[in-house]
Amino acid sequence: MEQEPGPVLVRIGELSRRVGLSEHVLRAWESRYGLLQPERSSGHYRLYSETDEARVRGMQRHLAAGLSAAEAARAVLAESAASTPAVPVHPDRLATLHAAVRQALDELDEPAAQAALDRLLAEFTVETLLRDVVMPYLHDLGERWERGEASVAQEHFATNVLRGRLTGLARGWGDRSASHAVLACPPGELHDLGLVVFGVALRRVGWRVTYLGTDTPLDALGSTVERLRPDVVVLTATTSERFTAAAPDLSQLAELCPLVVGGAGADETVADAITARLLPGDPVSAAAALRV
Repeated sequence: MEQEPGPVLVRIGELSRRVGLSEHVLRAWESRYGLLQPERSSGHYRLYSETDEARVRGMQRHLAAGLSAAEAARAVLAESAASTPAVPVHPDRLATLHAAVRQALDELDEPAAQAALDRLLAEFTVETLLRDVVMPYLHDLGERWERGEASVAQEHFATNVLRGRLTGLARGWGDRSASHAVLACPPGELHDLGLVVFGVALRRVGWRVTYLGTDTPLDALGSTVERLRPDVVVLTATTSERFTAAAPDLSQLAELCPLVVGGAGADETVADAITARLLPGDPVSAAAALRV
C-alpha cells in the first residue's frame, strides 16, 4: 500500500513568492498577530503550510476590504478557529497520546510527558491539545485529588509541567492587536491554568492579552484597567465565593470596562450579581466566540 503524501511545507522565501508579499511583511504578521504557525525542520528552519498561505490570502482580502492589519488578522484567525472542528481529528490516535500524557504525568516522568506533548503538537492543532487533552486532564486530576486517588506531589508536578508548556504557547500574547483583554483571578483564587488555556486560545484568534494571573488585588486590577483601557476583563475562579466576596468592587469595575466571568465558580446568578457576562462552554470555544 502506498503511503499518503504528507502536507506540502515551504520556506518563507517560497511563501513570499506565492503570495506576492515581502518576507519582512510575513514575519511581521507572524510575530505581531500570530497569523502564521510554521513547523520546524530538523535544521530548525521555519516551514509554512498551505493553511498558512490561506491565512495570508485571507489577510489580503480583509485588508482590501478596508480593515486595519490588526482587525484583518483577528478576522482570519477567528475564521480559522471556526473551521477547526471540520478537520479530521483521528480519535484513536488522540486518545492514545492523551493516555500517554496522563501516564507520564502520574508517574512524575517529565521527559515522557514532554515527548507526548511534542507528538500532540506535531499531529494536532493547539486548539485540539487545549480542548481535548489539557482541560479534560485537569478536570480528571482535580476529581482524583478530591477522592484521594492522586497525591499532592502528582498534582503539583502535573500543574508545573503543563504550566511550562502553556507559558511557551503564550509567548507574544501581549503584542498589540485590534482587541485587548485583561485576564486575572479574583483575590484568594490560586488556580489559573484554565485561564491560561483561555488566554492562549484567545491570542490564537487575534486578541492582545495582558495576564495578571492568580490572587489579583482588586485595586491593582482597577488601576490596570484605568491605565490600559482594555476592551474586556475576564475573571475566573473555582468557587463562587471568590466572586461574591468581591461583588461590590467587581460591580464598580464593570462600570469601567465590560466584565466576563468564568470557571467552575461562575454561573448566571454570579454574573448577574456583579453585572458581568458569563463565559460559556470550554475555554477554547469561549475564546473563539468572545466579542466586545
